Amino acid sequence: MSSDLKSRIIFTVLLLCVYRFGTYVPLPGINPESLQSLMETNQRGLLGMFNIFSGGAVSRMAIFALGIMPYISSSIIIQLLTGVSETFKNLKNQGEIGRKVITQYTRYGTVLLAAVQGYGVSVGLENTGTVVIDPGFYFKLTTVITLVAGTIFLMWLGEQITQRGIGNGISLIIFSGIVAEIPRALASTFELGRTGALSVTTILFLFLLVIFTVMFIVFIERAIRKILINYPKRQMGTKIYGGESSHLPLKINTAGVIPAIFASALLLLPITFSNFGFSDSDSFIDFSSLFSQGKPLYMLLYAAGIIFFSFFYTSIVFNPKETAENLRKHGGYVPGVRPGERTAYFIEDILTRLTTIGAMYLTLVCLMPEFLIAKYPIPFYLGGTSILIVVVVAMDTVSQVQTRLMSQQYESLIKKTKFGK
Repeated sequence: MSSDLKSRIIFTVLLLCVYRFGTYVPLPGINPESLQSLMETNQRGLLGMFNIFSGGAVSRMAIFALGIMPYISSSIIIQLLTGVSETFKNLKNQGEIGRKVITQYTRYGTVLLAAVQGYGVSVGLENTGTVVIDPGFYFKLTTVITLVAGTIFLMWLGEQITQRGIGNGISLIIFSGIVAEIPRALASTFELGRTGALSVTTILFLFLLVIFTVMFIVFIERAIRKILINYPKRQMGTKIYGGESSHLPLKINTAGVIPAIFASALLLLPITFSNFGFSDSDSFIDFSSLFSQGKPLYMLLYAAGIIFFSFFYTSIVFNPKETAENLRKHGGYVPGVRPGERTAYFIEDILTRLTTIGAMYLTLVCLMPEFLIAKYPIPFYLGGTSILIVVVVAMDTVSQVQTRLMSQQYESLIKKTKFGK
């Protein structure tokens, strides 16, 4: 392993340790005993899911309680605008300059959403009665500033990990939060078995289901559809070039874990109003209860969000027309398909079918364990969304490490053969 890769891994681990430390730093003016009793009775539904993405910071009401979710929500809004707004479309087509402007808009949106959610949290904490030691304007102000600063700091950490570390920083922050809480989730599950709340057979079944889910995720994420690409022979002087065959690999799940995270982020928005008692209206309470786990509305919205973002994000990261045009420029063609527009339609048709399968796979993985969690009192960290994020992010990070190792081996081979001089 080269010194560059070692430094990147160490840098990533150190920043993730900083993040984990911040999840234990509480907000000022909070009564820890009252907060603990409140959280023990509100760990189900969206609050439990929100606690997952914040790495347990919500249950401790830490400075990172909002986590990275305002940034993800802002990213959703900006990406939706790139699909419907001509201004954002032009920015996207401007290359690196446009990307920097879009990134800046995303940051501004993050600050705005974090401020709104931070204010909602401060009001909600005051409405709980005994959690806030000294309620009032000063508490609201300090809470909003602290939570916004925490979210912006996490956003900066994620960007630094992406640029100077290994893997996608935002995904690794969510990943580390889930992994860090898994031992506690396992301990609480075994405690439920010891007290008789769960039978031994049920616990064994749940762990077998987790293992099967992991195997299923790895199988689908590794699966690709290869499109055969041929290159014609070309004669230049006395030499003949080309006449080779290649493959265009298309993953079944091109969007990765993004649809599950985006759909969860949208479902987390009602938590600002429902889980901290922001409204005393009976009708509002009845409506918000429909968003709890196992309820038809929750499942329907979650599945619809996953399916929508699967197709939406795939359309952003992969453009069949650009791929077909690049193949035509380099002389490549799909056997039996005319180059250009016909090839684009051919690739798009295959991509649509693959995305349909991928969306169904994501929906199945994310929702099936949720029914079990709704029925049995097992922790959220053993749910389908958590397992999906952990496995996919781990696979992507390992893939990046292997790619860097391979590139370094090629570089050393070139130096040894003196072709690099």
